[in-house]
Amino acid sequence: MAKFLVKASYSAEGAKGVQSAGGSSRRDVIAEMAEGLGGSVESFYFAFGETDAYVVLDLPDNRSAAAASMAVNAAGAATSEVVVLLSPEDVDAAAQLSVDYRPPGS
Repeated sequence: MAKFLVKASYSAEGAKGVQSAGGSSRRDVIAEMAEGLGGSVESFYFAFGETDAYVVLDLPDNRSAAAASMAVNAAGAATSEVVVLLSPEDVDAAAQLSVDYRPPGS
């Protein structure tokens, strides 16, 4: 499974929905969505500021994360930004790959 950090911001309508149904209701809806994509919610937290919720999802792949993001954004009550998360072991493996690269101007 791949891990993704979702940063969500609610519209005024979305915030009213959270106020009406409660935060745990939102967490449960996101868990159902993740499970429907073959994944799960690792964590779900509300926050103050520009970002209203931080969610870590375990999903099968990038396509699943993209589908979830499109569904959330298309619904209009929230916008989401998805960040791919890498484990330290993923970075170790990436550091071992041979990369043929030349910087600009060289």
